[in-house]
Amino acid sequence: MCISTVLEDDFAPVREAMKYDVVIVGGGPAGLSAAIRLKQRAGKEGIEISVCVLEKGSEIGAHILSGAVMDPRALYELIPDWEDKGAPLNVAVTEDRFLFLSKTGARAAPSWALPDNFKNHGNYVISLANVTRWLGQQAEALGVEIFPGFPAAEVLYNDDGSVKGVATGNLGVGKDGEPTENFQLGMELHSKYTLFCEGARGHLGRQLNERFKLRDGVDPQVYGIGIKELWEIDPAKHKPGLVTHTAGWPLENDTYGGSFLYHMDNNQVVVGFVVGLGYSNPYLSPFDEFQRYKTHPAIRAILEGGKRVSYGARAITAGGLLSLPKLVFPGGALVGDDAGFLNVSRIKGSHAAIKTGMLAADAAFDAVQAGRQADELTAYPEAFKTSWLYTELYRARNFKQWMSKGLYLGTLMVGLEQKVLRGNVPWTLRHKHWDHEMLKPASQFTPITYPKPDGKLTFDRLSSVFISNTNHEENQPAHLTLKDGSVPITINLRTYAGPEARFCPAGVYEFVKNDANEDRLQINAQNCVHCKTCDIKDPTQNIVWVTPEGGGGPNYPGM
Repeated sequence: MCISTVLEDDFAPVREAMKYDVVIVGGGPAGLSAAIRLKQRAGKEGIEISVCVLEKGSEIGAHILSGAVMDPRALYELIPDWEDKGAPLNVAVTEDRFLFLSKTGARAAPSWALPDNFKNHGNYVISLANVTRWLGQQAEALGVEIFPGFPAAEVLYNDDGSVKGVATGNLGVGKDGEPTENFQLGMELHSKYTLFCEGARGHLGRQLNERFKLRDGVDPQVYGIGIKELWEIDPAKHKPGLVTHTAGWPLENDTYGGSFLYHMDNNQVVVGFVVGLGYSNPYLSPFDEFQRYKTHPAIRAILEGGKRVSYGARAITAGGLLSLPKLVFPGGALVGDDAGFLNVSRIKGSHAAIKTGMLAADAAFDAVQAGRQADELTAYPEAFKTSWLYTELYRARNFKQWMSKGLYLGTLMVGLEQKVLRGNVPWTLRHKHWDHEMLKPASQFTPITYPKPDGKLTFDRLSSVFISNTNHEENQPAHLTLKDGSVPITINLRTYAGPEARFCPAGVYEFVKNDANEDRLQINAQNCVHCKTCDIKDPTQNIVWVTPEGGGGPNYPGM
């Protein structure tokens, strides 16, 4: 690594630049696995390679949110002795249950009828945030430079249009956009190759998709929002390793979604709810559907008398294989959920993130050692197509499309494809619409009345955000931006009854009256948990999520 300075223009202050062989944007499982693999290869071959990881959270793991049941297959490939090294995979899955819920009843699917994608023998109930922290320790031990609290805010390009690296955002900019007394210029990080591992709906990944037309010829990416709570429950109700999934109530049968409830160690369970963001009813609130779900007798019985410890929310990619963009472009690659590798049929993405991190790292390492730079790492997508991950995603390629056709038809066809035909089907269903295109005018629906929270089992948004430890520096420009400030009132409120106030799980968006008794949209950016739902579901695509000042956002302790 070397340091130089860069003049932004003739009158701009100097911005420092650091040079690396590989820069990795995002300190999640994908980015850290790529970094580890690069250093492993270098150590094995007795050479040096400089690698750095930029992470927007205040520390590694701070922004990581997942169910999570982890398939350790890719971890075994990356770090075969992970058990001896103390990886926090402590609770092996002991039992799988799948429940179909009505308003008051629960019907369990017999174990023999469950397709393999709902079976978790050999997997582990984990805190992905803690596993990510452990991966960070492994990366640092190998010599990877990790910079938490430094979000990559801008992609840098060479004169020929290839990716040159990234720049971090300026610090100490006031709400008015002007420098404060604490102003600090961002830093440029130049590299031979840059790997983008930002997670679902990555801010820079979205820009790269557009600039390099990476999505041409592929299906639209579709998403779900996952909302999760961590609970401490009565030890008498605790069954370490029990994995429960549900479908049905409280969602209507034509709305894609379901729940998870996983028993961890230390009398803790994680309970969560996923709603596909292709829903049509603008009155639907994923957050309130989750709170209502917890009142079901089968779920209440487990949580009642317990204590909620933490809360969070995050968008997940659900398009699968058919929605993957072109993975590479001159100077870089999309890795993990920044591309969309999550297997929604298994509700698992961490193993895919680790695997694709390794594949991209191998391609980058070989290119650097061959003396190349800023070209396309074609070996990465080629290796993916011959990997077990491609086979897994190909088998599951129709899952989301079938389930989006309704609970009953979807269940029947997924059972046929996955259980009877073992994924070997001659047909392929396509995703035809982006999620934001699916919302219909409010005039076609009746408003949904959700029960008031009781503060014991069900909660409101603000108390939930509080226990997510979310914080943003108050005097900074809002990172939730509008292309046109009039659209929220003239279109979203008038046509769709202001859906941003409901699809946001953190109380960021409120419609309030001004002094003239006129409606206006108030954006409480300090509440944002960085779930990216607004960037995805806004029907006019008027909301654009950009990086806030470094270290802002949630601080998840063990999610």
